[in-house]
Amino acid sequence: MASNKIFAAFIIAGAVFAACSRNNYPLVGISCSRSSYGGTELPATYTEAISRAGGVPLVIPTVHDEAQAAAVLDAIDGIVFSGGEDVNPAWYGEEVLNETVEIDSLRDRSDSLLARAALASGKPVLAICRGSQLMNVILGGSLYQDLPSQKGLVHSGVTHKIGLSGDSALSRIYGPDSLEVNSLHHQAVKDPAPSIRITARSADGVVEAWETPQIIAVQFHPEKMLAAGDDDWLALFRAFVDRL
Repeated sequence: MASNKIFAAFIIAGAVFAACSRNNYPLVGISCSRSSYGGTELPATYTEAISRAGGVPLVIPTVHDEAQAAAVLDAIDGIVFSGGEDVNPAWYGEEVLNETVEIDSLRDRSDSLLARAALASGKPVLAICRGSQLMNVILGGSLYQDLPSQKGLVHSGVTHKIGLSGDSALSRIYGPDSLEVNSLHHQAVKDPAPSIRITARSADGVVEAWETPQIIAVQFHPEKMLAAGDDDWLALFRAFVDRL
């Protein structure tokens, strides 16, 4: 009963914010983690980035079925899939590799419902870190479960350069030169889904960005770099919001 009340409140809020959207303030849903006590949890860096880019952020609580996911996508203009826990390897046909793989099954279920609803809606998607991994899996790809043990690579707590494709969303925003990005992950795209196009890699070959006509996906965290004072990353969020 409590979850129904929470979701009803979300739908009411969505209807209110949708009115703002019709007045040139796009409504952007953002997926979230769950706190240790089961509440909705999301770093403010995501909502601040969307607000600064001209959108109205709306944090999406856990959804439980296709109807709820469809209702969410109907109420918003676009969606950001945020970072967080690891995607369950069962979603791409593997057993858990080791103890580094941290899973929240309820979030996996909710995000998969939202991802499929987003794809069906055709509305723009910005996928960040876990979001990039999630969308690749939903589209039929797989992941490295743990880069250090599987590839001998450390991409957590470091910064590095990425090389950009000549024709990509990132290169259109930032030009053809390499970009310096943060790196806060231990999983990454292994087998790209058939429909995606890889648009950036690190020097060691890890996929750092990909896209489809609907999706821009990045493995790094532009919202954290923006919050840390690198205002160049606002352009990525503005490009996303401008599509809505």
